[in-house]
Amino acid sequence: MPRLSRRALAGSAVALAAVLAACSSESSTGSGASEGSGSGSGADGATTLEHAFGTTELPAEIDVVTTVAWANHEVPLALGVVPAGMAAANFGDDDTDGLLPWVAAKLEELGAEPPVLFDESDGIDFEGVADTAPSVILAGYSGLTQEDYDTLTAIAPTIPFPEVAWGTSWRDMITANAAGMGRAEDGAALIAELEGEIEEAVAKHPAIAGKSVMFLTHVDTTDLSTVNFYTAHDTRTMFFEDLGMTIAKSVQDASAETEEFSSSVSAEQADVFDDVEIIVTYGDETLVEALKGDPLLSQMPAVANGAVVHLPSDSPLGTAANPTPLAISYILEDYLVELERAANASV
Repeated sequence: MPRLSRRALAGSAVALAAVLAACSSESSTGSGASEGSGSGSGADGATTLEHAFGTTELPAEIDVVTTVAWANHEVPLALGVVPAGMAAANFGDDDTDGLLPWVAAKLEELGAEPPVLFDESDGIDFEGVADTAPSVILAGYSGLTQEDYDTLTAIAPTIPFPEVAWGTSWRDMITANAAGMGRAEDGAALIAELEGEIEEAVAKHPAIAGKSVMFLTHVDTTDLSTVNFYTAHDTRTMFFEDLGMTIAKSVQDASAETEEFSSSVSAEQADVFDDVEIIVTYGDETLVEALKGDPLLSQMPAVANGAVVHLPSDSPLGTAANPTPLAISYILEDYLVELERAANASV
C-alpha cells in the first residue's frame, strides 16, 4: 500500500479518536488523569476510541494510567501525569537506571519518584502491568500483537497503535495516548507547542532545507553486501519532513512496495540511492571509513561527499533520532547541528 495512503489511514483513525475524546470533560484529578468524563458514546459517560484492533471503550473516570512499549509514558509525563508503571529504557540508557535523560529530567521537574519499571526485554510484563491496577493502558506507539492486545485488554482498556505497528508518528502517539487519558485537547496543545519549537529551531539551520535524506539501519561493517534502511513508514524517517528536509524519492519508491518499517537492497543496486544527499545512521568514524572503503557503497554521493551523520547507538542523541514527545525538546539542537554539518558537506 502506498505510504501516503497508509499514513492517511493512520491519521484518520487518530483524528477520530481525538474527536470522540474531545466529547469528554477535561477536568483533572490530582494525578492529572481525567475525572467525570462526559459521554462520547453512552449514557454511562464512556468514550469509544478506534484503533488497529477495533475499538476501546474508556471508563468515565481514569484514575491510574499505565503504559507499555517504547516512549508511551512520555505523553502522560508531558501532560503532568506520572504513570503507575512504564517500560524501562532498553536502548540509549547511558547510566543504566532504566530512564532516558529527558524522562529523568521530567520526573525531577514534577517532583516525582520513578514509577514501576517493566523489563520488556522478553516482551510485555503482563503481571507487572496488572499489579499497577490501571484504569487505562497506553500503547499508541508499539508493535503489540493481537494476543498482546487481548491480554492487556483483560487487565484494563488498552489503546494500541492506530494503524501500523511501530508506525505511529510522534504526533499520532500524542493524539492517541492523550485521547486514551481523556485529554485530547491537552494533547493537541502539546503537539502545537512542539511544532513551534521545531519550527524555531529549524529556522536557525537553513542549510538543511530541502535536502534529500535516508536513514540506514544499524550497519554491520563486516558485511556490506546489502544496504539496509528505514522506510518512509518509520518515525525516524518521517521526522526528516518535520525538519524541512525531503525523504529521498528512492526511499519513498522502495517504501511503496512494503508495509514494513525497514527494507534492503543489494549493494550492487546501491546506485538507486544516487538521489540521497545525506545519510543518517548509527555508528562512529569506523563505520564511515568502512563505507568509504567499500567499492560499491563508496560511490553513493552522500558517502563520497562525507555527508554522513553517524549517531552513537547507545547515546541519548542516537536514541532521540526516533522522535518522542520529551526527547524532541531535549536533543533537537544537537541533532540539527549534525544534520547541518552533513548538509554543508553535500554541497
